[in-house]
Amino acid sequence: MAGWFRRLLHKPKPRSSESTLNTICSASSSPSSSSAESSDSSPGTSLARSIRPSPVSVLDINASGSARWAKSYDVCICHSEVDLELVEELVSYLESQPESFRCFLQLRDATPGSAVMTELCDALQNSHCWVMLITPGFLQDPWCKYQMHQALAEAPMANGRTIPVLKGVDRKDYPRELRNLYYIYMALKENSFRQIRDTVVRYLQELCRSSMSRTE
Repeated sequence: MAGWFRRLLHKPKPRSSESTLNTICSASSSPSSSSAESSDSSPGTSLARSIRPSPVSVLDINASGSARWAKSYDVCICHSEVDLELVEELVSYLESQPESFRCFLQLRDATPGSAVMTELCDALQNSHCWVMLITPGFLQDPWCKYQMHQALAEAPMANGRTIPVLKGVDRKDYPRELRNLYYIYMALKENSFRQIRDTVVRYLQELCRSSMSRTE
């Protein structure tokens, strides 16, 4: 009997739920960086692993009354013409996801005969998220820079709405206007596409959650 009491008194205490929660929150809230960028955790650092979407079901995003349907497009891809092949792959990937993202692709969706400036502005205003595919071609294209500035003016503080994606560009050449935003560094195309998808999902989930809380 005495031995049984000793074992009971020395039984290790289970980890508290609060401690577990703190560990999870700490792990999920720290921004991660790619192996090439691991020495820099300041804004503008690449997100190495896929961002975990908030725990809101996909059904909430796709529901008929969802705030998602307030705009014509979920994603506007801002890119240089020289990167069209890569952008078409990205659009094909996003549109084939279970969420069936609605993407604006300028050469496909712009109205023939309309002014370029008008189309670019309309695409930004009618899209929830803006993917900036920053490549050497992007940095040399005045229309890309114009669209970038318009996006920042449209929603300068919208967290997760502007999604910079770097490919073939040194970190030192990352546009100064975007340096308060984390970017995705495209090394493995499949991983980067997934990160873009997860970021859009997370933004739409937050949008739906905010809209639901205002109507309650």
